[in-house]
Amino acid sequence: MVATASQSNLAGLPRRLVQDGIISEEQLQEAGEAAKKERVPLIAYLVAEELAEARAVAVAASHEFGVPLLDLEAVDIDLDVIRAVDQKLITKHRVLPLVKRGKRLFLGIADPTNLQAIDDIKFATTLSIDPVVVEQDKLEERINKAIEAVDTSMGGLEDDDFDLENLDVGGGDEEDEDIQKDDIEDAPVVRFVNKVLLDAIKRGASDVHFEPYEKIFRVRTRLDGVLSEVATPPVVLANKVCARLKVMSRMDIAERRVPQDGRIKMRLSKNRAIDFRVNTCPTLFGEKIVLRILDPSSAKLGIEMLGYEDHQRLMYEKHLAKPYGMILVTGPTGSGKTVSLYTGLNILNTEYRNISTAEDPAEINLPGINQVNVNPKVGLTFASALKAFLRQDPDVIMVGEIRDLETAEIAIKAAQTGHLVLSTLHTNDAPKTLTRMVDMGVMPYAIATSVSLIIAQRLARRLCNNCKEVRDIPREALEKEGFTPEELDEGLTIFGPKDKGCKQCNNGYKGRLGIFQVMEVSETMGRIIMEGGNAMQIAEQAAQEGVIDLRQAGLNKVKDGITSLEEVNRVTIE
Repeated sequence: MVATASQSNLAGLPRRLVQDGIISEEQLQEAGEAAKKERVPLIAYLVAEELAEARAVAVAASHEFGVPLLDLEAVDIDLDVIRAVDQKLITKHRVLPLVKRGKRLFLGIADPTNLQAIDDIKFATTLSIDPVVVEQDKLEERINKAIEAVDTSMGGLEDDDFDLENLDVGGGDEEDEDIQKDDIEDAPVVRFVNKVLLDAIKRGASDVHFEPYEKIFRVRTRLDGVLSEVATPPVVLANKVCARLKVMSRMDIAERRVPQDGRIKMRLSKNRAIDFRVNTCPTLFGEKIVLRILDPSSAKLGIEMLGYEDHQRLMYEKHLAKPYGMILVTGPTGSGKTVSLYTGLNILNTEYRNISTAEDPAEINLPGINQVNVNPKVGLTFASALKAFLRQDPDVIMVGEIRDLETAEIAIKAAQTGHLVLSTLHTNDAPKTLTRMVDMGVMPYAIATSVSLIIAQRLARRLCNNCKEVRDIPREALEKEGFTPEELDEGLTIFGPKDKGCKQCNNGYKGRLGIFQVMEVSETMGRIIMEGGNAMQIAEQAAQEGVIDLRQAGLNKVKDGITSLEEVNRVTIE
């Protein structure tokens, strides 16, 4: 291999990599061409594509150029040193300031031949730059952590860190002018708030919580259904952050005694905008603010991506194809009901159908669907919106939630008179949905003749395919969890998350999937309802008809190695 390298046109680090047997010359040339096409550094491409080990490349670079080698795991991030270099330069050149000694700055770099990076940072800082070779993968991880730490610590936020002009921000009342100047036009607070929101979007979070307490102020995000702390700014900034968020969402910033609702639109580019649904709640030490991130792309995943079993998906599609009837989706807040409904609406959304929705508020914008935000303050309720829809020649109607008897009765009449109606209810499973409607005051015969399909659902975290591990669980424990002796006799492999996960996931999990109970309302169930039967009787009849409950649906996902037993227990045990 050494001879091959010497006879080629390779020089510098590429030649060293071939000589040391880290990669073949042919692979290196192909990688070089691919890296040029993608406009990424060669070392970054080799490590990302797993064509060469990051450690081996770093050792080769250190030997070739006589530059010291450092293991980044052996050093701590010094935020003051990070702040000495413009974040734009760190991000552009993918380098990491390590230590500052007088007028010398030691710079972590994967490719010491990147003289442009060294020159740019030397010019910007007026310091003498001493490059130190570090491993590419560890460098990327440390850069991201360092920038996040600087941004969320408040101290490193400068006036030109972010372009705030693209944010859609509304102001409060004129009488609040002094509050706005003091609490809102504080540049570090403005940038901190927007940095938190941008990070939440990048990580794929569903919610952001700003929580003031007596001695601390913390920010948490919900990722894959689990909350984690991302920042702890000084508690004295709690009121300023709150005021900033309230102005962005067009709330009354002078009113701090009652809950308020609002909305923020963050425009990331000309073609992409993210909406946040905002709610405030007065607590002992200030207002807690929670933002729900509304991602329109979630409605366009396709029904195959939601996690339905094949027979469940076919049943849902069968009832979506019917010209009339009612489909109810049930589950707790945050269980993915809206995504399930909008996925169905996306299937129905053609030029041949007139589709109208009444929501509080409309979370996902779909062109071709007439969406209405209910506003009880002006008399626009779910019931009044439904009445208006029925006078507009509808084919499909979607009601965000059936909350009262009037809404339920109008929706049922619509389903009985040739319209397909989709809606949600807050119940624990499919059988309880029918008895819940009876409790609301709906006549049993009306339920039996209108409701055609009920979908109960939960969201569970999906195991990371890159690092999931086999679990050794005793047979007796698996039987107690609900697995049948037949399933255990066939041989069962149970997977669980790797402790702390890997670089591609979040503590062993990556993304979420739905766990569904799909129950078709049969004639027998209809008779049980009209005879005053309870949820237990309906559940027994559903089981006889082959409907699996949420627990069994979750265990099926465990058998398939898609999620863990711990996760199914978290979302299905009542």
